[in-house]
Amino acid sequence: MAMYAANFMVGQVALVTGGTGGIGSAVCEALALAGARVVSADLAIADRAQADVGIERIALDVSSAAQVRACVEGVLARHGRLDILVNVAGVVSVGNAQDLPEAEWDRVVDINLKGTFLCCQAVIPAMKQQNYGRIVNIGSVLGKNGGNPRPWINPREQDRSGNVAYGVSKAGVHIMTSFLARELAASGITVNAVAPGPVASAMTTQFPDALRALIPVGRMGQAAEVASAVLFLASPDSGFVTGEILDVNGGLWSD
Repeated sequence: MAMYAANFMVGQVALVTGGTGGIGSAVCEALALAGARVVSADLAIADRAQADVGIERIALDVSSAAQVRACVEGVLARHGRLDILVNVAGVVSVGNAQDLPEAEWDRVVDINLKGTFLCCQAVIPAMKQQNYGRIVNIGSVLGKNGGNPRPWINPREQDRSGNVAYGVSKAGVHIMTSFLARELAASGITVNAVAPGPVASAMTTQFPDALRALIPVGRMGQAAEVASAVLFLASPDSGFVTGEILDVNGGLWSD
């Protein structure tokens, strides 16, 4: 973040879904420190707006189209514009395909994929009217590499790692990013994604040590490192970057 002048996002309004999680909190902080007015939307927030160190917090279930529309309309009513959308909201799912319940598949896809689309869809009219917008989606290395586990070596790795439902949902986010980037480019809107590898958080405390050892840089990622990538893609200076899926995975996967 040192590459930018202080307050280079003053006057911009950002909506971050999943804003209370590890990555979401780091993204909110990075955008706020850059001077943006930040609205953090998350299912875990009480159903009222709260000001907290310059970050407005509201409740949102991204799988509900009605809630998403109301959230975006509320942001526009309060702030008059919406420049940045960062889709962090998501859930993890572990285990093998054979035992994956249909309800778990639906839960993961509804939140990770449909929820991301609904949020993108809801901000498009306002961003088109402004002829400016930055949409940054959070994908995953698991949407690219077929999964970190090696069940042919140790079946237990699969039990504690992201499964096919999670990988498919994030692969969908990646291709959606590409489609929207092309569709919206002429309207001054860029659409990109960040695809993190394993990031140290409350959700990855059970990440197998054997898989951690396969990360070339020798450690898990940090939420702040993902946030720095998001900050670049959300910045005014990234206007010639769109349709990019930016890997932030310590060398675990490259393409």
